[in-house]
Amino acid sequence: MDRAAVRIRDALLGGAIDHVVISGDLTERGRRTELARFEELFGPLQRAGRLSIVPGNHDRLTDDVGARIMRGGRVETHTVPGLHIVRVDSTGPHNKFLLAGHGEICEAVLDGIDAALAAAPPEHLVAVVLHHHPLALPEETFPERLATRLGWPWATELALGLDLLQRIRGRCDLVLHGHRHIPRSTTLWAGDARPLRMYNAGCTTALGRFRLFAHADGKLLSPAGWFDVRRVSPLPRPVERRTGMEMR
Repeated sequence: MDRAAVRIRDALLGGAIDHVVISGDLTERGRRTELARFEELFGPLQRAGRLSIVPGNHDRLTDDVGARIMRGGRVETHTVPGLHIVRVDSTGPHNKFLLAGHGEICEAVLDGIDAALAAAPPEHLVAVVLHHHPLALPEETFPERLATRLGWPWATELALGLDLLQRIRGRCDLVLHGHRHIPRSTTLWAGDARPLRMYNAGCTTALGRFRLFAHADGKLLSPAGWFDVRRVSPLPRPVERRTGMEMR
């Protein structure tokens, strides 16, 4: 995984990516040494203000480095030219246990997201980034299927996930989440003037690829595309802004 992370880092640094979003699980077991390695690899992006991150359930294990990933609260904003990012910490104390990986948000978090969206500048693409999935997704592994049959919430969506999506309807363009390892995407309220597109890119280091979003004047210019870091060709250098999204 370390070699794959280096390839991803090199592709991002060498390409025309304005901003990078990582939606959690920066570490495998929540160890401080793992976070230090992440900061060593992606520090140039972070120091340049080109990186937005949120914690995932794996980051709450062992040493619990989640608080070091988001230091200012459960909801934070990061605004760069053309892009307004609302970062949401969807993890909870229960994530200290590997078999309790489900997420948790509350009404106070939803209120914080409301306020963060209200602060979005005009003609900016608006994205809400969190680790856990707001809507139900199929179980991907036998343990997940077993947990669901036993009534455990391990693989379930956020309990207030639908409330979250209804609150941000018409005020947000993208929901970017991680947690699940199989890439998926969907468009909600496609008939609205401002549809809501939701993406889970899966396990980036295992896939060896990440999604690219091209946008200008607060609008996506085309459907999200993939960039495979195993290819020899470099990232394109477009005129419009590009946002790179990668997930665990």
